Amino acid sequence: MDYQKLFEELKMRLDLAPDTKLQAAYQYGVQADELAQLVVKKIKTATTSAYDLYEKDEPLPQVGAYDLILDSRDWPVALIQVDQVQIVPYLKVDEEHAFREGEGARTLSYWRKAHDAFFKEDYALEGKVFDPQTAKMVLEKFHLVVNLTENKLGPIYQINK
Repeated sequence: MDYQKLFEELKMRLDLAPDTKLQAAYQYGVQADELAQLVVKKIKTATTSAYDLYEKDEPLPQVGAYDLILDSRDWPVALIQVDQVQIVPYLKVDEEHAFREGEGARTLSYWRKAHDAFFKEDYALEGKVFDPQTAKMVLEKFHLVVNLTENKLGPIYQINK
């Protein structure tokens, strides 16, 4: 799938500025389909990533940037725009952010349980140890621009076949 080509088509159909860039195309970890559907349903409007795991030359998400959310088959299901980016200590993630992530009970206690396990594994894959006392997180708030599963913009997928 040529995500850039798809984004160029979306830019035209959405009347976005010609110099608008696609920041990233990604899926949400091991629950890619479930979490992508939460985005499509406007339940998931936030996400968290580990600041400590960003590479030195890897850019942080930018406010105003556009991302394609992918399902488990790497098929685009949503176009989102980033509204806010914050770097905060892990233990400062609050109830509102946990609710906006849209997962499970949408509580901070549920969020911590799920993310403790996720980040322990994520850090270990990088040869690091996750310490909730010192870990820093990148918190993003975003909004859905286009639900690509509804295809209300017409046959945009034809350009990728």
